Amino acid sequence: MSKGAKGAKGAKLAYRPIGLAAGLLAGAVSGAVFKQVWKRISDEEDAPDALQSEYPMWEIIVSAALQGAIFAATKAAIDRLGAEGFTKLTGAWPGD
Repeated sequence: MSKGAKGAKGAKLAYRPIGLAAGLLAGAVSGAVFKQVWKRISDEEDAPDALQSEYPMWEIIVSAALQGAIFAATKAAIDRLGAEGFTKLTGAWPGD
């Protein structure tokens, strides 16, 4: 194994706890963002749950799709910022 490959593997391993924390942060941030977005577009406090029979199917699907999109975008942004910060501190990119 080359020295560069060992360094990349070490960077990935060292970044793992940071990535885990970033994932938790992304979940919390995206949940709060989704709640505010849903409140504004639906005039309701909470999004519908899949097992709540009083909501039509389309509303459940739109809610879930929006929540997933917000989570994915938030997670990508936080992961990228974490990786850039890690690189500035260590000089190694954690994702390659």
